[in-house]
Amino acid sequence: MKRLIPFLVVFTLIGACSEPNVQEYKTDTIFQPFQPPIAYNDAKKQAVEILNQMTIDEKISLIGGHNVFFTKGFEKFNVPAMYLSDATQGVNIRRHLDDQLEKSVAFPSPIALASTWNTELASNYAKSIGEECRAGEIAVLLGPGMNIYRVSQNGRNFEYFGEDPYLAARMIENYVVGMQGTGTMATLKHFVANNTDYKRRTSNSVVDKRTLHEIYLPAFEAGVDAGVMGVMTSYNLVNGEYAGQSKEVITGILREDLGFKWLVMSDWWSVYDAEKVIKSGLDLDMPGEPRAEYPDYMKKDEFFLRSSAKSLLEEGKVKEEDIDRMVTNILTTEIAMGLLERPIKDASYFDNFDQHIEVALQTGRESIVLLKNDNILPIVKTGEISILLTGEYSDKIPHGGGAAEVVGYDHVTMLTALKEIYGEKVTYIENPTDEDIKTASHVIYSTGTFDSEGWDKSFDLSENINNEIKRITALNKNTVVSVSSGSGMNMSAWNDDIAGLIYSWYPGQIGFKGFAEIVAGITNPSAKLPITIEKKFEDSPGHGYIPEGKELYTGWDEDHRIIDPIIDVKYDEGVFVGYRWYENKGIEPLYAFGFGLSYTEYEYSNLLLENESIRTGEKINLKIDIENTGAVDGKEIVQIYVRDVESSVKRPLKELKDFHKVSLAAGEKQTVYFTLKDRDFAFWDAETEDWKIEPGQFEILVGAASNNILASAILEITN
Repeated sequence: MKRLIPFLVVFTLIGACSEPNVQEYKTDTIFQPFQPPIAYNDAKKQAVEILNQMTIDEKISLIGGHNVFFTKGFEKFNVPAMYLSDATQGVNIRRHLDDQLEKSVAFPSPIALASTWNTELASNYAKSIGEECRAGEIAVLLGPGMNIYRVSQNGRNFEYFGEDPYLAARMIENYVVGMQGTGTMATLKHFVANNTDYKRRTSNSVVDKRTLHEIYLPAFEAGVDAGVMGVMTSYNLVNGEYAGQSKEVITGILREDLGFKWLVMSDWWSVYDAEKVIKSGLDLDMPGEPRAEYPDYMKKDEFFLRSSAKSLLEEGKVKEEDIDRMVTNILTTEIAMGLLERPIKDASYFDNFDQHIEVALQTGRESIVLLKNDNILPIVKTGEISILLTGEYSDKIPHGGGAAEVVGYDHVTMLTALKEIYGEKVTYIENPTDEDIKTASHVIYSTGTFDSEGWDKSFDLSENINNEIKRITALNKNTVVSVSSGSGMNMSAWNDDIAGLIYSWYPGQIGFKGFAEIVAGITNPSAKLPITIEKKFEDSPGHGYIPEGKELYTGWDEDHRIIDPIIDVKYDEGVFVGYRWYENKGIEPLYAFGFGLSYTEYEYSNLLLENESIRTGEKINLKIDIENTGAVDGKEIVQIYVRDVESSVKRPLKELKDFHKVSLAAGEKQTVYFTLKDRDFAFWDAETEDWKIEPGQFEILVGAASNNILASAILEITN
């Protein structure tokens, strides 16, 4: 039981304010989820009518994919074949297939999108991709990817939305609505606890229910509540069973706990027991057929539903009603999206590609994080300057690999973008001499990594890269490093020596234009980290996930070895992931979650709660004034954290529960409003298996980063 202490309002770095006036508070904006064109009950009724006309062979042919990326179509039932295309950050054009788009925009990676903390931009980003899907006759986008950033070495972090479940949830719900508003189905993936790609097919995530509900499920829950029409299961096992054939994962957690009622598909070649699959709650086995270049043990007919469902029925191991459930869900989803009433392809969306490029550019501008600036940036283009550009990604576009690889077109490299602004004042030298480095007024060193699904990459940059950065900084103190990667990297060896550090992520086809604008001061950086960057990998909660005596690898061979022993990945840290971990352990990271610099300064003042106390289940409104006290227009991301002062269970020191990105002209002051609801104060109770709020005191923390709290207040919650 909590100990109740008198109400107290605490302000950090700000003065006291007057008593609150209820009339001063604005109501919180109500999020509008996606509503399919045809309501669920009506769509299901039509689906059952079609089902009743199908033979058992036709039913079975529908529950497995066709031609690798398609579902089965039935002309006599007016059911189209659906093309399912990767990926979250644009359309992955598969050149070996017919009738593909000639081009698609390569947007900045999803982790870059998360760095914008801009939910409206997330919607526009997804809307643009959805329109390109419609132009390319793509019914289903296999995204958004949304697994939580637990291990900095995960090869797929670039596809996801960072370490915090609240931030990821808000970005995902807007992505879903933006995507599906175009008529393209979104697919939440990968369900669930798929937080490493090291031998992912033989990786068993051992994770308790509280940790699942507090950390790894909220973004999926937000997507479901936003009206997403598809969910894809993951490659890994969850507590001893493959996710794609686990009744606990699919029926128990996804369908019953989260309330999802639409289409659930497997990831490609990720299920191995057809009987379990049919009984699990899964609807669609993708791709439903073997692939010639895969190992022999991945070609077994019993792996695929279309090959084995008939014999399972004859043996009495499954029932026809099990097959009917799967078929009904598939058809209901297609009908609800209107796919039986309209063409999937809409060529008019080709006219919008220029708009999509503008969205990609704006994402680039708002996603590039300025992490260090020792009065080196911006570099004024009218000055007497000579910029030396060097490093691997100076004249090529960095990107990730695998399903999320989107090539794009009309590429703007870092060199091209900088020359557009600085002209001949920028010189690119692949291997600069000491004299080249010394004589430049500024050096920009562009480095990064190639991340990919199927394997994890080292947290450490190569010794050659670290040594080169040290050499350059020893010769020229005006050195700015740009890192293009899908996750945080070990920069401790040279972080103190450089004058500036910019995290560029994977910027897509035009994001480096935003980078150049930031370097020149044309655009004021506004992005903040959606992750914590540790000083060394040993500091992180995921350290030790690779079995003793084993090493990282690259290539697909190891990923496909499902005959290898199962590896238990124990989530012993529980809910203490990301900044929750570092704060709980008292470990100082290199750069904290929510951190990012600007070319201006902001002052926080007059934090005010609407009430001193609320009852359990009620919401609380609050407001704070933010002023741009500098000389440059900018955008500040105001972050709201909550701390449970005293709890019966161990809880993080604080948790992100709201944020707002506010645009402020130089000298402008705005009042920013927030609403915290009952769930924002709750934890998942293992005994009742439900969310629980314990009465007592909660500290409301307002800041510019997780380690930069600028105002706080105490709220009392009573029964």
